[in-house]
Amino acid sequence: MAKTPKNHGKPWTAMEVKGLQKLAAGNTPTRVAGLKLGRTESSVYSKASAEGISLKPTNQSPYNRKK
Repeated sequence: MAKTPKNHGKPWTAMEVKGLQKLAAGNTPTRVAGLKLGRTESSVYSKASAEGISLKPTNQSPYNRKK
């Protein structure tokens, strides 16, 4: 069984939300962002959704089209 992250069950701080925004802007995978923030992957998804932060990669073209 996996151990719980250090921030499990604690409310998000403003600094953690800022960190999430920076990680999302840098196209950091959700699992890695969770490890850096001490949160689970699902809590990162939930908080990003609640804050209106997009976790979709911004630098990939659809269907592998090259310009």
